[in-house]
Amino acid sequence: MIRKRPNDRSTNRQQRSTLFQKCTNLRALKQVHASVVVHGFNSNHSALGELIFASAMAISGTIGYAHKLFDHITEPNTFMWNTMIRGSAQSLKPLNAVVLYTQMEKRGSRPDDFTFPFILKACTKLCWVKMGMGIHGKVVRFGFESNASVRNTLIDFHAKCGDLRVATALFDGSAKRDVVAWSALTAGYARRGKLDAARRLFDEMPVKDLVSWNVMITGYTKQGEMESARKLFDEVPRRDVVTWNAMIAGYVRCGCIEQALQMFEEMTSLGEKPDEVTMLSLLSACADIGELEMGERIHSSLLEMGRGEISIIHGNALIDMYSKCGSIERALEVFRGMREKDVSSWNSVIGGLAFHGHAEESVNLFEEMRRLKVRPDGITFVGVLVACSHAGKVEEGRGYLSLMRNEYKIKPNIKHYGCMVDLLGRAGLLEEAFDCIQNMEMQPNAIVWRTLLGACKVHGNVELGRRANERLLEIRGDESGDFVLLSNIYASRGEWHGAEEMRKLMDDSGVKKEPGFSIVEADDSALRHFLFDSKSKLNRGC
Repeated sequence: MIRKRPNDRSTNRQQRSTLFQKCTNLRALKQVHASVVVHGFNSNHSALGELIFASAMAISGTIGYAHKLFDHITEPNTFMWNTMIRGSAQSLKPLNAVVLYTQMEKRGSRPDDFTFPFILKACTKLCWVKMGMGIHGKVVRFGFESNASVRNTLIDFHAKCGDLRVATALFDGSAKRDVVAWSALTAGYARRGKLDAARRLFDEMPVKDLVSWNVMITGYTKQGEMESARKLFDEVPRRDVVTWNAMIAGYVRCGCIEQALQMFEEMTSLGEKPDEVTMLSLLSACADIGELEMGERIHSSLLEMGRGEISIIHGNALIDMYSKCGSIERALEVFRGMREKDVSSWNSVIGGLAFHGHAEESVNLFEEMRRLKVRPDGITFVGVLVACSHAGKVEEGRGYLSLMRNEYKIKPNIKHYGCMVDLLGRAGLLEEAFDCIQNMEMQPNAIVWRTLLGACKVHGNVELGRRANERLLEIRGDESGDFVLLSNIYASRGEWHGAEEMRKLMDDSGVKKEPGFSIVEADDSALRHFLFDSKSKLNRGC
C-alpha cells in the first residue's frame, strides 16, 4: 500500500501533449504510433516517452503493446525504463519488470530513486525474496536507503515476504513519523495472517489515514473475518472505492454472494463509482450464483467505462460468467469481440464450450488456437479432454494427452488423468480406466476413484466397482454417496445381498445420507427449500 507521490517526476516529467491526452484506447494509441513512425520513430524522445507512458500506464490492458514498442527504441532513457518497469510490475506478469531491470543494468542505464520502488513492488508480488534482498543491497550501494519512498517500499517488501526483522528495523530507524511506513508494516503482518500484531500496530498509529483503514479491512477480509472487517468498515471516517472493493471481494470469497451484491447496491446508492476491480468481484459473484441479468448489467457498465472496449482480464471474467450462467453464445460473442486475447481467454471459452456439451466447437477452437500459434497450457488441455469425454472421442483424447506430453512438454496432473478416466469410463473401457489410475504419477484422489465408480454403475461392472469403492473408503469413509453408489451397482445386477451389506456397512460406520434440496426462484431471490431437516445448511454465517 505505497502511495503515489504528488510530484512524481517519473510519470509527470512534462505536460502531456493534446495528441496524447486524446489517446484513451488501443485504436487511438496505434494511430499515434503510426504518426510517430512517419516522423522518425527514434528521433523524438519526448514523443516516445509519452507513447510508452500511454501504453504502459495510461490505457488499461495495453502493456503487451508497450513491450513491443519498447523493443524498437534504440536508446531508452531512465524515464522510459522506469515507466516500463512500473507498468510491468502492476500488470498480471510482474516477472517482466524483473527482466526489464536486468536488461537496464546490462545496457548500462543507471537506476534512480524511482526505479527501485517499482522493481521492489514486482519482487513483492512474485514473493521473490532472494531477488528482493539483492535489490535491497543495490539500494544501499546507490545510497537511496534514506529516501522515504524507497525505504517505505523496502518495509513493504520485507514485511510481506522478506524478513520481518529487517522491516521492523527500517521502521524503528527513521520511519515512525511516516504514516506510509505504518501502513506498510501493518499490511505485512496482515498478509502473513498475523492479524493480532497488525491490529496492535493499527491501534498504535499516531495518525490513521484512509489507506491505513483499508489495509486493516483488507487484512480481515482476506482471512475470512468478515465480522471484524464489517465493524471497521462501519467505523471508518470516510470510504473510497478501495474500501468498498475490499468488502465486496471478501464477501465473494466467503461465498456470501447476496451480501456482496447488497454491498454493491449500497455503494452505488451513496454515489461511489465502481471501478474495474469492483466489476471483477461482481462478475465472480454473478458466476457463482448464476445471476445472468446482473452480469449483463455489469457487462454494459464495463463497455461504458472502456468506451466500447473490454480489457483482457474483464473479457476473460465475462466469458467465465456467461459460461457458468448457461449463456455460451454470449461467452463466444465476448471472445470473438476481444481485440487482445491471452491463453486464459482461449481456456475460458474452450472449457465453457466443453462443459456445455459443445464438444466439436470446443475441439475446433483448440485447433484454431494452435493454427494461430497461441501456446496452450495445462488448463487448455483439461478443457479439450472434457470435450473429448463428452463426445466419446476416445482416440482423439489419447492423441491430445500424447500431444500435451510430447509436443508441449506439459506434465499431466491429476485433472488430466481424471478426464482420461472419465473418457474411458464413459466409453465402457473400464479396465483401461483402472489401469490409467494405477499408472498415474501421483496418488489418485477420491474424485478419480468416484469417477470410475460412477462408470462401473453405468456399465454394471460389480467387481471393478467394488475395488474402486475399497480405494475410496481408504481415502474417505464418511461420504454417503460412495456407499449408496456401490449398493446401487449391486442392486442393478440383482445382487441384493451385496446391496444390503453396503447399506449395513454404511449404518455401522455412522454415515448419514445428506438431505436433498432444491433451488427455486421467488421474488428475484434464490430460496433453498430442503426436503428434510436442513437447519445446518441454512446457518451459513453470512
